[in-house]
Amino acid sequence: MKKGFWPLAFVFALFVLFLYGPVITIFVLSFQGPEGGLTFPMRGWSTHWYAELWEGLGVVDIGAALKRSLALGAVVMVLTVVLSLGAGLAFRKKLAGGDTLFFVTVASLIMPSIIVSLGIGLQFRLLDGGIKWLLEAVGATSMLESYTTSLGLFTSGLGAHLTWTLPFGLLIMFAVFNRFNPAYEEAARDQGATPWQTFLHVVLPLIGPSVVGIGMFGFTLSWDEIARSSQAIGDLNTLPLELQGLTTTVTTPAIYALGTLTTGISLLVIALALGVASALRRGRAR
Repeated sequence: MKKGFWPLAFVFALFVLFLYGPVITIFVLSFQGPEGGLTFPMRGWSTHWYAELWEGLGVVDIGAALKRSLALGAVVMVLTVVLSLGAGLAFRKKLAGGDTLFFVTVASLIMPSIIVSLGIGLQFRLLDGGIKWLLEAVGATSMLESYTTSLGLFTSGLGAHLTWTLPFGLLIMFAVFNRFNPAYEEAARDQGATPWQTFLHVVLPLIGPSVVGIGMFGFTLSWDEIARSSQAIGDLNTLPLELQGLTTTVTTPAIYALGTLTTGISLLVIALALGVASALRRGRAR
């Protein structure tokens, strides 16, 4: 081994411990016995708190929040992939105002998330005022009485999450197409392939692993998002928001069991994405 290997290895081990130590601690403490608390030492080992979590935590419907987060994450994932892929293809050519559009898109990465959330929430509240004024102007009394708000999971909430996931998708897609060899497309066109056939049978298989990676980013970033959801999600909370609220009311290891569950779902999505990407790479190599 080269001189200096062990000091660098020690520093790297400390970094990994700092990065994953809290996750490991929460995982271990989630298996406390029925008399266990929120800290060490452990008081027995059991899955008691996972059973408590299954039965529910007070008035919070964890199952419903989980379904909402999964549904929102899936929609965000699909839209992030489609929009990022479309933008990547479009930006391969010189676009009028393309630079401005790009900088406006990625600007949300440098803006404080809570400010983005507040802005989206305010925008939709103004939209509510406009809709109510319009309904009143046309005399739609019944619709006006039943109307509540346009804030919701798949309106303002979806938009808030896309302001976070789309810039990452765009940056990945731009990097992919900057290294893409157009000779493959020219060869397909020489063989008589249409633009759609060229994209479907040549371009997409080559960039497939990157597309899977964008989907993984889209889901996991949406799944864990709190700040951009806080003011823009409406009346129904996602699982991370419920988890944040429970930290002030739940004083048992059940909160650790819920944290372990949400982390496990994120790791499962990452593992599936890596498996699909690896399979696509092997198929491309063959």
